[in-house]
Amino acid sequence: MDWKNKVVLVTGGTGSFGKRFAQVMLSDYHPKKLIIFSRDELKQHEMQQGGFDHESIRYFIGDVRDVDRLRRALRGVDVVVHAAALKQVPACEYNPIEAVLTNVMGARNVIDATLDCGVEHVMAISTDKAVNPINLYGATKLVAEKLFVQANAYRGDKNTKLSCVRYGNVVGSRGSVIPVFLNQKKTGRITVTDPRMTRFWITLDQGVRFVISCIEKMHGGEIFVPKIPSMKIVDLAKAVAPECEIENSGIRPGEKIHELLISEDEVRTTIETDNMYIVEPVHPWWSDWKWDGGKPMQEGFRYSSDSNSRWVTEAQLKDMLRESKLG
Repeated sequence: MDWKNKVVLVTGGTGSFGKRFAQVMLSDYHPKKLIIFSRDELKQHEMQQGGFDHESIRYFIGDVRDVDRLRRALRGVDVVVHAAALKQVPACEYNPIEAVLTNVMGARNVIDATLDCGVEHVMAISTDKAVNPINLYGATKLVAEKLFVQANAYRGDKNTKLSCVRYGNVVGSRGSVIPVFLNQKKTGRITVTDPRMTRFWITLDQGVRFVISCIEKMHGGEIFVPKIPSMKIVDLAKAVAPECEIENSGIRPGEKIHELLISEDEVRTTIETDNMYIVEPVHPWWSDWKWDGGKPMQEGFRYSSDSNSRWVTEAQLKDMLRESKLG
């Protein structure tokens, strides 16, 4: 893909992912124009004052709940990365309608507006919580995945391709447990909800670069899942604050002991490459030849954080923390 001739828009552009995506785009890919679409004027101002004042950047105030505003912003846009979402599990549980309006109806609006405006590539950011969800956040992201995949069936004569990237916890993102641990470290005591708990881990930079590489390869309809390591939350706490006492506070509503990135049911339509899994759509419009270089998965495989073949070592965690400016 010739990024230098592309106009790129990222929804939720002032969030953790959006800011790192903008940084990588400007330093390595040099798009013709990069549009930061978000609803918070203060965060846009702070982002601009914080060094994101490149001549190719445009700041566009808007909400994904507003389809007319999206259509206005998407005129002439070639690539969209949809990262806007309400993602804090407790907040979504307490404000369910708000979560649905942003995560589900917002996804619908992005799809409708990108199809109407003839955007070429649309990549939505999903989460491991969308697999067999037990909380509202995961449920809304599951619906969003379904919407983006199936939108390829009614794009008509448009060249729009829509896909999803699904990955696990991001080291150092807003709401991540690591900043919480670092703050608790000052008190000499760290709280862990359950000592058995495991999670998938990826850095912001890894996530951004994976998304970009998938945009360059997508046919439309896939869910891309990177091969990333797991770590026990209790081991994470010990690595971050080895001198602290660890207290078990009990699992919270909407939390799982372990997370899934690919379920046993999805594996039937999943293929494997060197660095990722690709969940292919089960629809008549999809042709198997599109990813004929992938290897079919064995029946019964599940990509779970507790049975992962890759685990974060303490040295790797320290590298992740340094990369995320947390260590």
